[in-house]
Amino acid sequence: MTIEFPQFQAAQIRVARPTGQLNEIIRFYEEGLGLKRVGEFSGHNGYSGVMFGMPDTQYHLEFTEETGASAPAPVPHGDSLLVFYMQDQQEVIRISTKLKQMGFKEKDPENPYWKEKGVTIEDPDGWRIVLMNTSGI
Repeated sequence: MTIEFPQFQAAQIRVARPTGQLNEIIRFYEEGLGLKRVGEFSGHNGYSGVMFGMPDTQYHLEFTEETGASAPAPVPHGDSLLVFYMQDQQEVIRISTKLKQMGFKEKDPENPYWKEKGVTIEDPDGWRIVLMNTSGI
């Protein structure tokens, strides 16, 4: 399967982000959010990482940690969001409750639109996810 764009085709899309606390990121996205681990690596040219995907899609997230990194991971803006559109409100409640029980905090979003039907929670690096109770765009 390829993903069609107006000017090119892609086999996959990966969103990659550095972190300084890979184990906590794994705990948040795998154990808390429930994403499936689709790949991982350790000690590759000074980097370790993990990839998470959603079943039956060509999109995935990658988090990398540099051994002995000279600079911390960038601080995100409060409106830097990863939005999960979820049609089942009970699923939004279940996942957000689980993340809160694990010690992750709900935050008021910068843009009030996300609060209308969503729950915003910060991951260990301060990046925010929104569990949005709609079918998407």
